[in-house]
Amino acid sequence: MNDNARPHRANIVDECLQSEDIIRMDWPAYSPDLNPIKHVWDMLGRRIVARQPPPTCLPELRRALLDEWCNIPQDQIDNLILSMPRHCKTCIASSGKHTPY
Repeated sequence: MNDNARPHRANIVDECLQSEDIIRMDWPAYSPDLNPIKHVWDMLGRRIVARQPPPTCLPELRRALLDEWCNIPQDQIDNLILSMPRHCKTCIASSGKHTPY
C-alpha cells in the first residue's frame, strides 16, 4: 500500500516488491489519512524535536528515536486504531478527497 508518491514508485522499489512477490494495492492518491503509521511518525518526530538537548549526530539520533519509539504511550496508538472506522467513513463521504483528519 502506498499513495503513489514518487519514492514509492522508484524502479528499485518496484524491483524489490517483485522479487518478494508483493502485489501493490490500488490506493487513492489523496488518502494519507487512511494510513495511521504516518501519524505515529509525526508523534515520533515531535518527540524528537522536543528533546533537550536535541540529538547532534546520527548515533544520538538513532538512540533518541529508539527511546522515543518505546515511550509513545500505547493509548495513543490504540486511539489511532480505534479512529480508523470513522476516518474511513469520512474518506468515503468525501470521495477520497481532502478530509479534516
